[in-house]
Amino acid sequence: MKLTVRTEVWPLAEAFAISRDTRTVADVVVVELEADGAKGWGESVPYDRYGESLAGVVAEIEAMAGPLANGLDRAALQQQIPPGAARNALDCALWDLECKQSGQRIAERAGLPPLKPVVTAYTLSLDTPEKMAAKARKYAHRKLLKCKLAGEGDLERIAAIREAAPHAKLIVDANEGWRADQVEPFAQALADLGVAMIEQPMPADQDAILADLAHPVPFCADESCHTAADLPRLIGRYEMVNIKVDKTGGLTEALKLKAAAEAAGLRIMVGCMIGTSLAMAPALCVAQGAEVVDLDGPLLMAGDRTPGLVYDPEQSLVAPPEPELWG
Repeated sequence: MKLTVRTEVWPLAEAFAISRDTRTVADVVVVELEADGAKGWGESVPYDRYGESLAGVVAEIEAMAGPLANGLDRAALQQQIPPGAARNALDCALWDLECKQSGQRIAERAGLPPLKPVVTAYTLSLDTPEKMAAKARKYAHRKLLKCKLAGEGDLERIAAIREAAPHAKLIVDANEGWRADQVEPFAQALADLGVAMIEQPMPADQDAILADLAHPVPFCADESCHTAADLPRLIGRYEMVNIKVDKTGGLTEALKLKAAAEAAGLRIMVGCMIGTSLAMAPALCVAQGAEVVDLDGPLLMAGDRTPGLVYDPEQSLVAPPEPELWG
């Protein structure tokens, strides 16, 4: 099996801010695998919050050239590289290669029912209440808006967004930006504003306190949940988990995490880093039947792959990938 790895830079349509940083481009890693005349590929997004860098992820992937040439398969890969962007790109490329070699679509290959379009959120970047409300007004027709928050000023932000988009379902993501003393009053105020979910209110290393804090809106673990091994400590702190293939290290673990979370009584969100349609495609397998889906990465970018995923802005739908893209 031949391995090729490269980095790509994709400009965003506009600056995208969260509680930690602001980005203007998406830096992605693309893996291509070739064997017996068939080619598969996958994309990942290294994330500095998890100690990842482009160079580090590329080095992790390149170290697998020998094992891949000697027949390393997807099952063995799970033990060779820890969860994260490097394993994700390789795992998803192996899934795509398996589909191309077998002639099967990804749903059949993964033992799933045929994939269907799902409603995806559209994310509002962190900004002033006025600017976030203006963006919400522009996208008020969408069924689901995800609002980035940071702590101070968040209630003013959501009040302005709710007025601008009175019919949209709202979910919020604090990206670990709240203090413990903000959680209860913010959660009650957001419930009164009709917010349906609060994602990662506090830093992952401080989230034990969430079990003791009243919250009429369900909490969803993002930075606190990477793989199925994280689930035992999340019970009682969160009602939902956000599954991202970049965190799980690929579709293989993402499907395992989904099954384990559902068995534990946790509700499912499927999210993404900001990447192209190639990065979103595997996550659509996990998104089937999920309560919340946030796979809007390509909508935030100035351009996308051709062919890419097909988004229906009027219905807020994203369709499963065609085999020319992935799977």
